Amino acid sequence: MSTEITIPGQVRTASAPPVLGGLGLFTVLLGAALPLIDFFIVNVALPTIGHDLAASESVLELVVSGYGLAYAVLLVLGGRLGDLFGRRRLFLGGMAAFGLTSLACGLAPTAWTLVAARVAQGAASAAMLPQVLATIQAATSGQRRAKAMGLYGATAGLSMVAGQILGGVLVAATPLSFLFGAGTGWRSVFLVNVPVVLVGLFLAARAVPETRSPNPEPVDGPGTVLLAASLLALLAPLTEGRSAGWPLWTWLSLAAFPFVAAAFYAVERGADRRGRTPLVPPSLFRLVSLRRGLVMIVPFSIGFSGFMFVIAVALQQGAGLGPVRAGLALAPMAVVFFFVSLAGPRLVTRYGTRVVTAGAGIQAVGVGLMALVAWRSWPDLGLVELLPGAAIAGAGQALQLPVIFRIVLSEVPTARAGVGSGVMVTTQQSALALGVATLGTLFLSLTPGLGMRDALVTTLLVQLVGVALTGLLSLRLPRTVG
Repeated sequence: MSTEITIPGQVRTASAPPVLGGLGLFTVLLGAALPLIDFFIVNVALPTIGHDLAASESVLELVVSGYGLAYAVLLVLGGRLGDLFGRRRLFLGGMAAFGLTSLACGLAPTAWTLVAARVAQGAASAAMLPQVLATIQAATSGQRRAKAMGLYGATAGLSMVAGQILGGVLVAATPLSFLFGAGTGWRSVFLVNVPVVLVGLFLAARAVPETRSPNPEPVDGPGTVLLAASLLALLAPLTEGRSAGWPLWTWLSLAAFPFVAAAFYAVERGADRRGRTPLVPPSLFRLVSLRRGLVMIVPFSIGFSGFMFVIAVALQQGAGLGPVRAGLALAPMAVVFFFVSLAGPRLVTRYGTRVVTAGAGIQAVGVGLMALVAWRSWPDLGLVELLPGAAIAGAGQALQLPVIFRIVLSEVPTARAGVGSGVMVTTQQSALALGVATLGTLFLSLTPGLGMRDALVTTLLVQLVGVALTGLLSLRLPRTVG
């Protein structure tokens, strides 16, 4: 006879698999929001950080890229460790470390101390975030899983937009000026995480069930090192090259990337053939849904992060808006994204993955409207001028991102939920970093010659190409989602 154990947000029996209840789902989604908000929240705080800490442009780039690189490089390892030692345990440890590193960021006395704390914060995020999707995969099923994945996608998209809005509000409010002096509102951007983490730890200890792989797989040392090396070889020069003046090391690193990536693939394939457990099992990529979904994440995320970076710079430095008004100009995108994404699961049930294709078309209309408004109204851009385009683009994004996440993981076995989610989030995070490196570099390079208006319009038109590519790739998706 099984004994029933009831915990708020979690119902399970001794003989039944763990079940993620409503409170538990809210808690893991809170954990998913924190790293994504922190990736974008810094954009509007960079000018204030530079002034307060006397940081050069290259050091400010490291404040952003140091976090993103550590985050992207360690995500797959974080997923594997969750499969091995328990996802709840890694979630709690990662969240606690995220809170401590956020405190270190907020109290950083120098720019280089802030860079080091940001790198550590990215590593903490990599331990926490893969456990969210892995727990959803392992502790939900059927319609509950579809709803949970829809909410995860909504949380991810909303967090990326809300990060810049929240950053602008916190920087302008300067609630800590009485402690640190004027111009230190940027510290609130990091310190606000600490009370949120304390609440999250309390809820997670009560409501998140422990799950792990039934056949734990040991960490693949050579694969971990080679994956880290390949990601660093690609992302480090792209994120730091422009501010550093494209020195020789950036070109050597980019030239080395395909060889290091090929070595990683060879090592993983060899481990698979010998019966060992690779960090990224090549067999995962035989899943059509995962393979095609990952390919779609790349152009979507490049466009998303590139747009967020470029619009933050254009509105503050070009249109002369303060951090609050620059952040609030994107509020319609965030609000519409959230509400449309909630309807996503029902639309997918009725129309299948063609919802993604429709979403790409709608997003293209929104981005096109913003480009037109920027060209006609510059420099008078703000909430009112950007509202139609931002709202339409947000609706289109909401019909894509949550559905793509669900597609990628739809066929991944529960035993490999951690590594599957790690691969997906690594792809997303790497593409987010590439978006800032590519579209951001394009915009900043065009500005001196064309002026900020034409540089912004050109960058938005380039983003439209990425949106069109996402729409075309969506035609290759399986028509239904498991």
